[in-house]
Amino acid sequence: MSSVAMNTVSKQPVNLRGELRLDEPMSKHTSWKTGGKADRLYIPADVADLAVFLQQQPAEEAITFIGLGSNVLVSDKGIRGTVVLMKGSQGEIQLTDKALIVDASVTCAKLSRYASSHHLPALAFLSGIPGTVGGALAMNAGAFGSEIWQFVDRVKMMNQQGEIIKLAKEQFSIAYRKVVAQVQGWFVQASFNLEACRQKTAEDIKSLLEKRKQSQPIGLPSCGSVFTNPAGNHAAKLIEQAGLKGERIGDAQVSDKHANFIINLGNASASDIATLIRKIQQTVADKFSVELKPEVRFIGDWDW
Repeated sequence: MSSVAMNTVSKQPVNLRGELRLDEPMSKHTSWKTGGKADRLYIPADVADLAVFLQQQPAEEAITFIGLGSNVLVSDKGIRGTVVLMKGSQGEIQLTDKALIVDASVTCAKLSRYASSHHLPALAFLSGIPGTVGGALAMNAGAFGSEIWQFVDRVKMMNQQGEIIKLAKEQFSIAYRKVVAQVQGWFVQASFNLEACRQKTAEDIKSLLEKRKQSQPIGLPSCGSVFTNPAGNHAAKLIEQAGLKGERIGDAQVSDKHANFIINLGNASASDIATLIRKIQQTVADKFSVELKPEVRFIGDWDW
């Protein structure tokens, strides 16, 4: 890995305040602690800096956005092009008399704490999501019966030309763990509906979090839930009933505590994890005729 100053290297973008790294190991930036190198990785100083960076990129440049890396599996072959790492941005939260405005690089945990201290209890569920607001928006992340798009009115996205696009919630197709936008781009900010955020939750989130800690492999490298829950069923239950708890390929293992988690025991490759994911899918399909769909995103150079 090498780190370069933006305004001193020939043929590199100029007038930027962020950090550019070359041949950056993605194992440093994913919760599974695995994955090959990115050709380039840029950590923007803020949204304005990100816009300037994108404006200087060739139109054909492949660009991949990553937040905390908690819902991705990066190929052992790495990622061609440029990775933009949003978790390094100086994300802000603004509370006005009309809305709660949050930058995409803010972590869900930070937003949950902020909401709690500002009498917005409905957002407490975000404490159960190990990622950034941008990542949560991209997949309609949820926990404890709530999903992030229930509380969003509008968003700002940025296209590859560095232009800001303002969109209302109605301009998206939103479903369980799936969001489709009418334009191509990346989330940079969201505006939350205050009335919705002020609603009291029926559940005790602290109690639910404690139960989750007891039932999940906290402290071990994982991506959180690997598969979405099939309609009317639970992925973890199906995997356990298929006899796959503890199943292992290399250093990738189905957790003994929660069957919808795959943990890295130390030196698991991305290939190990991907092979285990496919084995789980095939076994569950053979036994129960149910197709398990990965919640995790596969990023980089894969052979399939």
